[in-house]
Amino acid sequence: MSTTMQELRDLSAAELQARLADSRQELFNLRFQHATAQLEKTHSIKVARKNIARILTVLAEKGGQTTQPK
Repeated sequence: MSTTMQELRDLSAAELQARLADSRQELFNLRFQHATAQLEKTHSIKVARKNIARILTVLAEKGGQTTQPK
């Protein structure tokens, strides 16, 4: 689920937070699949990480509250 920066900039902070939660859940699932040798497209982990970074960047630009994983 790759999105462009312009698409992300058009979203509200609440929508970005929702996408961030979804993306983090997707990354968790991909890592779990990779650990159990079920992931065929390993590059999808990198794509998911970049999507999270894009969302965090747009949130920072908007001055939104970002929560880093602990």
